[in-house]
Amino acid sequence: MPSLRCPCDVTLRGDTDDELVERVQAHLAEEHPGREYSREEILFMAM
Repeated sequence: MPSLRCPCDVTLRGDTDDELVERVQAHLAEEHPGREYSREEILFMAM
């Protein structure tokens, strides 16, 4: 299960890479407006 820990101390997980990317992008839009990362950047940072 891919995951990514945001510097705001929230851990986001997805069952697939696509799901993780969607969740990270939604979190960024809601909690950190103006911060955007591409799919490749998100997956590079993911564990």
